[in-house]
Amino acid sequence: MSTDPVERFLAALDPRHREAVGARPRAEQEALAAAWERELEADDELDTLDELSPPAAEAEAARRVLDREAG
Repeated sequence: MSTDPVERFLAALDPRHREAVGARPRAEQEALAAAWERELEADDELDTLDELSPPAAEAEAARRVLDREAG
């Protein structure tokens, strides 16, 4: 498993979003990855999901970050 936050964030995205975010400048990807990491750390609901399925928690956090950015 990669330790690079951008790679981990991209891996958590669904394929459609992964391609779109992967085409963005690296600085934007890093900002989104940082927001994703903050979401994972801050949300207690994701902690519970992480215990059951870490990939599902990462995917949900990634979805939330993209939803906030789009909104």
